[in-house]
Amino acid sequence: MQAATATSLFVIYAALNGVVFASVFLIYTPASITSTFFICSATFIACSFYGMATRRDLTSLGGFMTMGLIGILIASVVNLFMRSSGMSMIISYIGVLVFVGLTAYDTQKIKNMALSQPDGLDAGVVRKGAIIGALTLYLDFINLFLMLLRILGNRE
Repeated sequence: MQAATATSLFVIYAALNGVVFASVFLIYTPASITSTFFICSATFIACSFYGMATRRDLTSLGGFMTMGLIGILIASVVNLFMRSSGMSMIISYIGVLVFVGLTAYDTQKIKNMALSQPDGLDAGVVRKGAIIGALTLYLDFINLFLMLLRILGNRE
């Protein structure tokens, strides 16, 4: 995939997320959306800083969090049929933990990829790596925000 294609797909995906978020924002009060956004932002910054600054290798954490993400997906599908509000809250709390861990892991992974690039690398390859890294962190932030909104959000 070319860097320009990756950029275009990222922009399209972000626009589609905007459309989806418009419907989500109709469900919750503006005050709860705002407060949850700031809580999510602070949490995301702290986790990214930890992933960037720690000397501990987070590779094993990434595998564990990926398994947790798969578990969340399976539990969410099962809960579509069960329609349990208790199960939904458990999924949200576990989701917060998973995306906190994934944020730190993904930040460290992106940092390590950037530091391991040889000099004179093609600008298109660097740009593509940056876009994929940005998409990864974007997904972490969006999912963390949605999980926190389910926990903290006040419905209209």
